[in-house]
Amino acid sequence: MSTCDGPRRKRFYKAATVAETADQPPLFRLLLDGRTVRTPAKRELAVPSRALAEALAAEWEAQRDSIDPLSMPLSRIVNSAIDGVAGREREVRAAILAYADGDLLCYFAAEPEELIDRQSQRWGTVHAWAKKTFAIELKLGVGVMPVRQDPTMLTRIDDAIGPASPLALAAIHVITTLTGSTLLMLALRHDRLTPQEAWSLAHLDEDYQIERWGEDAEARTRRQRRWLELAAASRVLAMVQN
Repeated sequence: MSTCDGPRRKRFYKAATVAETADQPPLFRLLLDGRTVRTPAKRELAVPSRALAEALAAEWEAQRDSIDPLSMPLSRIVNSAIDGVAGREREVRAAILAYADGDLLCYFAAEPEELIDRQSQRWGTVHAWAKKTFAIELKLGVGVMPVRQDPTMLTRIDDAIGPASPLALAAIHVITTLTGSTLLMLALRHDRLTPQEAWSLAHLDEDYQIERWGEDAEARTRRQRRWLELAAASRVLAMVQN
């Protein structure tokens, strides 16, 4: 039985449950009507955390007459970890580190002064924490001119990520892409920021513009979906050891 990542289809099961395997350490399978669920690539959907498996089951239980993949961010992250990250950890880490050159927190506005002050105060605390905790000091720029970071800093970011399982790396990748920042990802990974705080810092510029010009409904919906993805990735990260 394969999980779905595509368009909606009718709910085909009565109950989603969790079963512990005999492995040491044990894995926890997601079952639909007692049958093992498989990823889109037909791999067994099993995770090392009971809490995560139960959260997956709850996500499937919450589906109504049809299955809505957009309402299942945990399942998408786990599928990605099993099908796309496992065996490709080095490549995924490189993709995460590539965000350092375009790290959101390194590109300050040229104007207005009020926005510059907000960036300096709020982003500056994250820069100071990264420097003090991991000796990470990224170069800063103004506007959109690209800033190339010292390769030594990329190594330090990689070291700060630390050992990471495919599940953790999948979550870290989601957090990095949604915030546009390796620094925000590290601050969230090491509990320096809550998901809500990291999200707010990632949208500092956008929120400033909303204060001035308002927000349309379509943009609000897109942002809410992205927030649910980041919240799910943060949950996964919290439920796996590394």
